[in-house]
Amino acid sequence: MPQDPFDQRKALVLQDIESPAPDLSPKGDIDELCLPIIHLINSHDDMVTTSSCSGRVSVFIEGNKVIKDKGIKLGGKGEGGRWLFVTHEKTEVLNWLESFEDEMDWETSSIDISKGSSLANRFVLYKFEPFILHVKCRDFDTASKLFKTAMSCGFRESGIGSNYIVALKISIKLDIPIGYLDTDKGKITMFVSKDYISLIDRICMGKFDENEKK
Repeated sequence: MPQDPFDQRKALVLQDIESPAPDLSPKGDIDELCLPIIHLINSHDDMVTTSSCSGRVSVFIEGNKVIKDKGIKLGGKGEGGRWLFVTHEKTEVLNWLESFEDEMDWETSSIDISKGSSLANRFVLYKFEPFILHVKCRDFDTASKLFKTAMSCGFRESGIGSNYIVALKISIKLDIPIGYLDTDKGKITMFVSKDYISLIDRICMGKFDENEKK
């Protein structure tokens, strides 16, 4: 008898989890904080985890963007974007800025962000992204039960997608534009001060604590 497609998928996922080889995520492995809930969910016959992140801070330069009709969406990665900084660890949040100060122009008082052309800028975005876990379920009934359980536990941003995949999410994210890439100068022009960056760093450290409690 042919093996059920769900069981085949689950067997491959579990094999990848147990493998010492790096996975396809930027980090290359599963966050330690996620392991207990991943093992718990994968012990259920009708569920399997497909991707996870325990929470992270990132600073990202958007790629080149094409303006259509009335504008563009802030935060689109576009082509040629790059990460300045990414960490999944609270202890690494402070002092990330020191490695990039040579790339930055701090003359914030001279910036005019009111011009329409500013929509075409490649923004530098500071983000805190909380815990997220995607779970493939065997059927809609299983997906519905998992979704209801997640909502009752405070994961209010959760939802059911196609192919019975449930996204378990919480709503403590942070997404702030802090500057833009000046392609003429080859530098990042900042909207905010170093003190403001320090404030965001400390806010995100608090969000890591809140995220871990969830």
